[in-house]
Amino acid sequence: MKKATPRKAEPPPGAAAAAGAPPQRCELSERQRRHLRGLAHPLKPVVRLGNAGLTEAVARETVRALADHELIKVKAPGGDREARDALFEALAARTASALVHRIGNVAVLYRPNPELPRILIPD
Repeated sequence: MKKATPRKAEPPPGAAAAAGAPPQRCELSERQRRHLRGLAHPLKPVVRLGNAGLTEAVARETVRALADHELIKVKAPGGDREARDALFEALAARTASALVHRIGNVAVLYRPNPELPRILIPD
């Protein structure tokens, strides 16, 4: 009888980003951004940043929310506009998502789910 060779367990989705592999950010065209802005309009912020700013817990929660919803709104505390923009850019880079839009203290992030895409965007 032939012996079965043990297989290496496949890592769960998103484990590459957690393992330190650099995540790939998605780039969007202006037409795609416009479409996503329209879809995001009725949404409420899912993630709220506190006075501590961008912490590891906030980044993990944002990754989880992007995996669940693909398109989310993030709200930051008031303050300096350049600091908020830098905070949103850092969050998008850390979560491998695209910063679709920012108005005031609210940003819209998008990251397609590779296994089960829910949002279809135009080419």
